[in-house]
Amino acid sequence: MSGSLFVVSAPSGAGKTSLVNALLAADPGVRKSVSYTTRAPRPGEQDGEDYHFTDRARFQSMADAGELLEHAEVHGNYYGTGQTWVRQALAGGRDIVLEIDWQGAQQVRRLHPDAVSVFILPPSIEALRSRLRGRGQDAESVIERRLAAARGEIEHVSEFDFVIVNSEFAVAAHELHSIVVAHRLRRDPQLDRHAALVAALGASSSRE
Repeated sequence: MSGSLFVVSAPSGAGKTSLVNALLAADPGVRKSVSYTTRAPRPGEQDGEDYHFTDRARFQSMADAGELLEHAEVHGNYYGTGQTWVRQALAGGRDIVLEIDWQGAQQVRRLHPDAVSVFILPPSIEALRSRLRGRGQDAESVIERRLAAARGEIEHVSEFDFVIVNSEFAVAAHELHSIVVAHRLRRDPQLDRHAALVAALGASSSRE
C-alpha cells in the first residue's frame, strides 16, 4: 500500500515549520520532504536537513528537467520539492509531509488529487507581525512586505482541506497530528491493512 501525501502551507511567521517539526517528533510514521531553495541559510539551518540550498542556475536546471514536483517563487527566492524522492517514499508506503506555499500546493494537488492539504492561520495580523519581529532576522521594511504578502496568501485558505488556527502551539500541534491519524483510519485503507483480520473475524463469527 502506498503512503499518503500531506501538504502544509501558511504565511511566513504563522508557525508552519515548528508545527511540522512537532508532527515529525510525535509520529515516526511521517517523513518530511526536504525542499530545495535558492535563499541563503538562516542562522542554525543545515543543508540537507532544513533545506537543500542551491543557486538559481542549478534550481532552474532541475525545474527544466522535470525533477521538481512543484516549485514557486516566494519573497524573491525559489523553492521546490524533489520529485523522485517523494514518489519513491510514497511507493514504499511512507507518509510524507510537504512544507510548501499555496502556489506549490496547487501544483501538488493537480498531480496528486488525493493529497491532504492543511493551511495554518495566525490568530491575527498583529500576532504575525510580533512573530516575524521576534525572529530578529529581518528589517522592518521586510517584515511589512511579508505581512502584505501574507494577506494575499490567506486569500487561498478555501483551497485547503483543513484549517488550523495557531493561537496556542500545543493545541495546533495536536490538531495537525489528529488530521494525519484520522486520514490513516479511513475505511478503505484500514480494510486493506487488516484484510486478514477482517477475514478471520468474519470466519470466526460464521462458526458461532
